[in-house]
Formats: sequence, structure tokens, C-alpha cells
Amino acid sequence: MKWLKSLLIAGTLQVLAITAGHAGANLDQIKQAGVLKVGTEGTYAPFTYHDESNALVGFDVEIAKAIGGKLGVKVEFLEGKWDGLIAGLDANRYDAVINEVGITDARKAKYDFSDPYIASKAVLIVRGDNTDIKTFADLKGKKSAQSLTSNFGKLAEKNGAELVGTDGFDQSIQLLLTGRADATINDSLSFLDFKKHKPDANVKIAAQEENADYSGVIVRKGDPELVAAINKALADIKADGTYQKIADKYFGQDVSK
Repeated sequence: MKWLKSLLIAGTLQVLAITAGHAGANLDQIKQAGVLKVGTEGTYAPFTYHDESNALVGFDVEIAKAIGGKLGVKVEFLEGKWDGLIAGLDANRYDAVINEVGITDARKAKYDFSDPYIASKAVLIVRGDNTDIKTFADLKGKKSAQSLTSNFGKLAEKNGAELVGTDGFDQSIQLLLTGRADATINDSLSFLDFKKHKPDANVKIAAQEENADYSGVIVRKGDPELVAAINKALADIKADGTYQKIADKYFGQDVSK
């Protein structure tokens, strides 16, 4: 049986050698090529979209470029529809997806994430002159403009609101502004983006949930060196003010916490 033990040891050492050989392979290839390939939608403002000149812009686009700058490489964007965007990692179409991808346990089972760089919370939005609604509980008996199947709609209903169905954030805000609804529960980032473009709009945040949903850069499993490099880049752009500058441009404030 000594021969079998020796064979098993040899096989184990070979596997370890192969594993060690591949450790950091993705990061090495990225640096050798001088390019970080990033998957993104290109249709999801204000995170990743095309401006009037058809240039790809957005919060995530600038974050990706800043990460690439810290890694010392250029960033090449490859656009795709959301339904197949993350699956593109499996097909090696790109090295990472940077597209406000929420960090969930289901995704973490198959992929790796960077440290969070976006935090979003459910916020209760009312007209600026509203003094009756100050908490989520105050929605009882009030009309709340919501997408009926969304988690925000369920939260409004849980707090006793009468739901007024909408197609999304923009329509919800319009119903609120025209008095056809008393409130809407929506995403904090959507509200900040709206106020950035329309600072004089007569709406305000009355309350927000304490727990946030976080997003990060998503990559294939098995390259902790790449994750560590991206995390260092994120820490560096926060430390040198780059992150704050980008966040101010799109949201008017830090959106990482």
C-alpha cells in the first residue's frame, strides 16, 4: 500500500502546484494585457448609460475607470442586457461586472465580490410641505404610489397604505407632485439622482430604513489577488477624494454608506 500512499501524495502535490500556478492568473493577465474588461448594461442611468453624444457615461463607468487607473490599466467596456450580464463572467467575456450589482448570498455562492462601494436604502418620499407623514407607520390609510410587485410596494402595504399602481419611480414622483398620491417608498439612489437633476422639485425624504442593500464589483471565483487589488483600488479612490468627486457629480453626496 506504500505505492498507493506515494501516488496519493504525488497527486496532491500536483494539484497544489497547479493551484499555486493559477493563483493570481487573472490579475497577471490583466496587467500583462494592460486592459481590464468590464461588463455593463449601458442603459441604466445614472450608473451606466449613453449621453447625448452616445458616449458611455455614468457613476459605475467612472468608478470602473478609476479602478483601472489604480491598477495601471485601461478599461474596456463590453455592454450587454442585464439578464445575461453576470453569466458573461462564466463565458470569460470580461474580467468583472460593474453595474450596481447587489451583493447577495445566492450570488456569493458562485462569484466573488469586492468590498461594497454603493449602499441603497428604502426611503419614504413625500411632498415638501407635508407635515403629516414622518414615519413609515404614518402611511396607514394614506395613498402610496408604487410598482405593485416591488419590495417597496410590499413595504408600503405592510404599513397600511392604499397602493396606487405605477410603472416605476418617475411615475410615482409625478403622482406625488400632482397630489394623486400622498407618498411613495422608493430607492434612495433614485431619489438623489432625481433631486440632482431637479433640485427645486417639491419633494423630500420623510424617513428611511436603517438597513441598506450593498453593491460591489463582481468577478469569477478563485482569484483572491484580483479581488484584493480591486479592494485596494476602491480604498485608494476613497482616500484621495476621487470617489467623493464622482459621487457628488451623480448624486450630490457619498453613496457608499
